[in-house]
Parts: sequence; C-alpha cells; structure tokens
Amino acid sequence: MSERSEPAGVPGSGLVKGLAVTLKTMTKRSTTQQYPDVAPDLPPRSRGVIALLAENCTVCMLCSRECPDWCIYIDSHKEEVAVPGAARPRQRNVLDRFDIDFSLCMYCGICIEVCPFDALYWSPEFEYAEYDIKDLLHDKDHLGEWMATVPPPPAHDPNGEPAKEETAAARKAAVPAAAAARPTTPAVRPDSRPAARPATPAAVPPPADAEQSTRPEPAGGSEPATGADGTGDGAAGEGTTR
Repeated sequence: MSERSEPAGVPGSGLVKGLAVTLKTMTKRSTTQQYPDVAPDLPPRSRGVIALLAENCTVCMLCSRECPDWCIYIDSHKEEVAVPGAARPRQRNVLDRFDIDFSLCMYCGICIEVCPFDALYWSPEFEYAEYDIKDLLHDKDHLGEWMATVPPPPAHDPNGEPAKEETAAARKAAVPAAAAARPTTPAVRPDSRPAARPATPAAVPPPADAEQSTRPEPAGGSEPATGADGTGDGAAGEGTTR
C-alpha cells in the first residue's frame, strides 16, 4: 500500500504560524482569575460537595447501593414508636452513620438523583482540600454543615408543567371546594313517601273434586243409561224384554 505523498511546504512555515498566534494573544487582555484572591464565578449548578439533610433520610440504602464507587457508608438501628390507638408499636430506622469518602467519589450525582426523600443536595463549595487523604472522609455532622451553602432551587418555568407536589396540593384543595358548592338534597319525610302496593297473592291450584264438579254435562241433562246388554239405553232394553 503506497502512502499518499503530500506537497512539501515552505521551510519554517510552522514556526511562523506559531509566532503569529503568540503575537495575537499578547495584544489581548488576560482573562485569568487571580484565585484565591478573587473568588471564581461558578455556575448555579456546580458540583462542589454533597450536603446531607439527616432529618429526611429514612435509611433506604438506595444511594449506597447505586453508588458506582461504593464510597457511601451507612449504619442505622431500629426504634419502636408508640402510636395512640394502635395494637402494637411501630418501628422506624434511626440513622447512626452516614459517611462519604470524597477521595473515591467521582461526583456523578447518582446518589442525589435516586434519593426519594430529598436528603442529599449539591453545594457549589469546593474548598475542602486536605493534607491527609483520610480527612476527605466526611461524616454525618460534617456533611450536615454543607447544607448552609446549598443554593435555593431555581424558579419554576412558567411555560413548563407544574410539579407533582403542586398538582397534588391543588387536587386536594379542590375536593372540599367542590363538596361545598354542591347543592344538598332535601331529606324525604316518612309520611310523604308513596304507599307500597299490596302484594298480589299467588294463584292456588283448585282441588281435584272441584275440577270434577266443574266438568260440563251433556246436552240431554244426564248421562244415558246403559242397557242390559251394555249397548243401548235403559228404556230400549226394557222394551224388548216385555
């Protein structure tokens, strides 16, 4: 396979281009921030350090299980809480230890995203360097101190969808208002109710003797008598014997 031949450039052209870039930047004003004398202007969603609001933590262990670096350590115990009117006391988890090792943390923010009770927040503070790497293990109290530096949440976009909490609160407030505006139905007095119709008695089949008594008679008024031979009437049979 033959290599593509490139035309040879003017010798020293690369050096001239580099010097041109240097001369161009020398004429512009420097934008270097003199840290730490000048505080940096960080964006509002900067990922500096993770803050903990221990009152919201329910020890669900989601943050510890989802952490890709396994740098979150949690310990807890159970306590019984007496509930008035309940048959037996309930149990709740009490947080004993919540440590984050920032020497292992990769600042991915998964622990903050998966927390269902808003116990973890991002703080833009980043000045917590230590001389000893062991001091980068922040315990529950140290993480709670960073809550004072957590900025307020941004304002909601007026063109966006309302938050789930706002929708649920509006739905709950609309239920009593709709019940109050609904007209009440007047109570019906007992004497004004229509009288109930009497129950129709069930048809009783007639007895067997009544059915025989109601059988129609022949036109002659009585049944014809049977003669002695059993074939004619009684009068004709009597006449032949005389």
